[in-house]
Amino acid sequence: MKKFGGGDLAVWPKVILFDLDGTLIDSAPDIRAATNILLAKGGHAELSLDEVRSMIGNGVKKLVQRAFAARDVALDDAELNATTDSMMKIYGDHLVVHTVLMPHADRLIRSYHAMGTKLGIVTNKPEGFSSQIVDHFALSDMIDIKVGGDTGPDRKPAPDMLFYALKQLGLDVSQALFVGDSPADIDAARAAGMTNIAVRGGYTNVPVEELGADMVIDSLNALPSAIESLMELA
Repeated sequence: MKKFGGGDLAVWPKVILFDLDGTLIDSAPDIRAATNILLAKGGHAELSLDEVRSMIGNGVKKLVQRAFAARDVALDDAELNATTDSMMKIYGDHLVVHTVLMPHADRLIRSYHAMGTKLGIVTNKPEGFSSQIVDHFALSDMIDIKVGGDTGPDRKPAPDMLFYALKQLGLDVSQALFVGDSPADIDAARAAGMTNIAVRGGYTNVPVEELGADMVIDSLNALPSAIESLMELA
């Protein structure tokens, strides 16, 4: 277990950084709709919701690449870039048609904000899309930092986005907790040396117990008790 820092353990964590897709929101239905519109333009059969869920987690370009590979289409770099641009336009019109907050996400964000805990979102989804979604659910005023896949730092599973978020907040890694659902999330947190929790029910092809997280919870409702348990183990 990593050591906590930054003073009194009673105020740990000083910031909770969340992944977005599969952690705070269930966006797979909208991502699937956009992906299938994109595939249909090329005459390809649609993908199921489960197939698309398994492709989420490493950014839009990787999603596009995986979707076409599932239809036995290998895109070269130029084609991939152009197709990703098309996907961005399509998905931009489907951000919150079917997307919903994950269970307990709204209450959790509001509760921690009221307690004075800083909150952040670190996602491989483009920052603009993330902001629109957070705005839609009226959570923007409670989020202190949003870092997207196009913000600048190398994307998860690299740790750079987490370090960037902490730098903007003036906090140390020992003062932070990262909550995610996928290998990219937990790998990024582990690479950053940041305490992390994996939530079941997200977007991962790897069993959540095998992600290597410091703790696994069944839903966001269990986060407060998980934090207490982590502090007891410190």
